[in-house]
Amino acid sequence: MDIPGPEPREDGGAGAVAAAGGLHHYQLRLHAEYGPVVRFQLPGAETAVSVADPVLLEATAHLNRRPEGLFAFLEPLFEAGNLQVLPAEEHAPLRRLLLEVLAGRPSHERHFARFTALAGELADAWAERAGHGPVALQKDLTALSLRMICAYALGGAAADPDRVTAAFEDVLTDSLGRLYGVPASGTEQERAQRAGEALASLREVVDQVVAAHRAGARTERSDLIGALVDAGERPARIRDTVMMTMLAAHHTTGVAVSWTLYLLARHPDVAARVGAELDQVLGDRTAPDHADLRRLPYLEMVLKEAMRLYPPGPYGARETTEPLPLGPYVVPAGATVFYPIWAVHRNPDHWPEPERFRPERFTPEETAERPRLAHIPFGIGPRSCEGAALAMVEAELVLAVLLKRFRFRPVPGHEVVPVERFVLWAAHDILMTVSPRVTSAGGQSAAGGKMRSRW
Repeated sequence: MDIPGPEPREDGGAGAVAAAGGLHHYQLRLHAEYGPVVRFQLPGAETAVSVADPVLLEATAHLNRRPEGLFAFLEPLFEAGNLQVLPAEEHAPLRRLLLEVLAGRPSHERHFARFTALAGELADAWAERAGHGPVALQKDLTALSLRMICAYALGGAAADPDRVTAAFEDVLTDSLGRLYGVPASGTEQERAQRAGEALASLREVVDQVVAAHRAGARTERSDLIGALVDAGERPARIRDTVMMTMLAAHHTTGVAVSWTLYLLARHPDVAARVGAELDQVLGDRTAPDHADLRRLPYLEMVLKEAMRLYPPGPYGARETTEPLPLGPYVVPAGATVFYPIWAVHRNPDHWPEPERFRPERFTPEETAERPRLAHIPFGIGPRSCEGAALAMVEAELVLAVLLKRFRFRPVPGHEVVPVERFVLWAAHDILMTVSPRVTSAGGQSAAGGKMRSRW
């Protein structure tokens, strides 16, 4: 049976994607019109098949090859080969090592105090700005997430973290600017030169951390670099892996927290319930301990529902190496299998009233009734995000700190429009009015003063 889809276009599908407002919007339209499996054109892929049914996705979960053309824009970041498209036999050992570090609770606990301090610094800055205009959630929260991942990936050996974050922004601006055709400030040559200098600076910082680790320097260690050094990885692969980790974590956590706060501002009843849970668990503390996160189940449900409605990474892709049976269809070898995460998360067969924000979807009882792959904000299979557990810890911590202290209200007249910018971004940021929160006990939170915690 032929896989349904739109008629081919001479431009390879680029015009249809642009007309829809980006690939994520295009996928929603395709699946609404053609059903759960759609054949479509995708620039850089000769044959592309999108799958929005979580049951059918199970048949693709073993795929361990990424389409090289779709990830070619990242090649300038890497010295030892594009880590996003490494062959399975080379990728698997690296993945196991990364999971041992990034998914491990001991590593999360070691860095939790630093994460808490960084979140507290942002909360203190917002407290000082309260009443002096709105805050731009995505701008501030993605900057926070970059500071957090730099602290995690580089440890305490980075002498100038502000310089590191600025350099990484220069590298990303160049890479993503080329991907999306964003005009450069100055000439293309000047932008490339800035990015090259920034990349060289970042690699130098990583080399310094590696040297400090090998010398046994008494500084906050980088669990990531330490594991790579202990595994005998060569310098270029260590630098590449640190860059990849920073790239994957830079925008995603901040974007996830931004969309969560946006939804809570539009649903004050849900925000009140989160606040009551925080008051009950934390008392008069302004930040949780690592162990407290397990005692905040409703906050976790809110975050998961926000990532259902606005997944930070709205799609993924794999490549078949042999014909793949998929329900009544057969996907040919060499095809790009496309994971339209936004469409999967809004599939009405598994998410009744899919546009509605309802955190109770993630109670254990409701979760047990859904297919395993109905909620895939971090991807699926052997190429899914190794840092998923770390990202959840960071996001829940930041949300707890901010929601304990503040009330968020939308800025009247400010339109929030999701767009594709490597992550699911808001075109003109998400502007919010921030004010001190009244606690469930009737008192005012500590938003007006400096953050108080046991750290």
